Order: sequence, then structure tokens, then C-alpha cells
Amino acid sequence: AAEGRIALARSGTHAVLVEVNSETDFVAKDANFTAFTHAVAQSALDQAIATIDALKTTKIEQGGTVEEARQTLVAKCGENIQVRRLLRMNAKATLATYVHGNRIGVLVDVRNASEELAKGIAMHIAAMNPQYLSADQVPMEMVQKEREIALAQIQDSGKPPEIIEKIVKGKLHKILAEMCLTGQSYALDNQMTVEQALQQAGAEVLDFKRLAVGEGIAKKEEDFASEVMKQAGLA
Repeated sequence: AAEGRIALARSGTHAVLVEVNSETDFVAKDANFTAFTHAVAQSALDQAIATIDALKTTKIEQGGTVEEARQTLVAKCGENIQVRRLLRMNAKATLATYVHGNRIGVLVDVRNASEELAKGIAMHIAAMNPQYLSADQVPMEMVQKEREIALAQIQDSGKPPEIIEKIVKGKLHKILAEMCLTGQSYALDNQMTVEQALQQAGAEVLDFKRLAVGEGIAKKEEDFASEVMKQAGLA
């Protein structure tokens, strides 16, 4: 069950993203499946549900619990259907949301950003999938591992130790930048980084969350970056 939908429900500065999986894209587009995913997301928002286990026992507007409604839908559609993941955000500043093709969902808590910039940042996150907000959030063990890899690639080059150290620092800086939202080249204006776009507007991203259908489940690879850029008219 690697297909499915991402459903968004929001109210003010509160929002949830829910991933519901199916076996085929055909069922993921079915009206009954769509109605179920939206009902599940709305129930998660309305009842302040924070975990999948709690969500499964939550009542939904269609009647019964989420789990009971899921079983009914399985019988109707004839496919394995799973309510797989839930993300919640209670924004401290302004909440920006973006759902791409019902397959990627993004929540962003951003301060002092225009509506246009906030949406742009959300679209960037959908396309580029940063793992962390900034370099200082990357776990130290990961930084050390990347440093060791970079060092192994050049240590037999015969260059002086101080030059090797400088090259390793450069490689590490580039790797961390690619992993982090603020260090990435801004997808909607690649002449600047996301951090520069934020600084230019006097804005700040406080937090972000992203869900994509089927992450971690073996399936065909999809180029989400190209999809989002095409929708933005930038491809």
C-alpha cells in the first residue's frame, strides 16, 4: 500500500496532515477514499489528536471510529487501506500550508512573511525536502560522519594537511547546506538561498513539517521537485 493521499485540515494557526495509503492510484482517487481521508484529518484536528493509535479510535463524522470506517472502506474498495502517519502543528506565528497533488503536504510556521513568501517557502519544502531547518539542528554524529566521508575522499591526495582541512570544511559546508532549509538554493529564485530570501523580507521560519505519500515504502521513484516547479511555472 504505497499509493494514497495526504489530507490537510486547518483552523487558524492549527493544522494537521494525515497520510492514508491504498494499493493503487485508482483507489486513491475514488470519491469514497477521498471523503474518508478528509474526514480523518478533520477529526484529528477537531479532537486535537496527536498520534496514529489515538486517531484510530477517534469518532468521525461518517459514523463510528476511524478504524471501523477504514474496515468498511477496505470491504468496499477491495484494497489494503492504512491510516499511516499524522503530523500536527500549532504555529507560534503565521501558519502556511501547501498540498501538492494530494501527494505532498507541508506545514510551515513563519514570522513576518508575506502570504506570497510564506507560500513560496512551503512550495520549496515540498519540492526540495530539507531534512532540517538549519545547520545547527543537524545531529553532531551525522556531522562527524559526513566529515569522515569527506576526509576519506581526499586524504590520499598528497595535499598539505592545512589544505585538506580547508577542502573538507568546504565539502562539509556544502553537504549541510543541501540538507537544511536555510542553506538550500531557493527553488522559486535560485539566485539566492532560502535564508537570503527570508532575510531580505525580515522573515523567519520557526518550524516546518512535510509528508509525502509512501515515504519509506518500496515504490517507484518520483521527481517531486520537477512536479512542484512545473506547477509554479518555473520548470
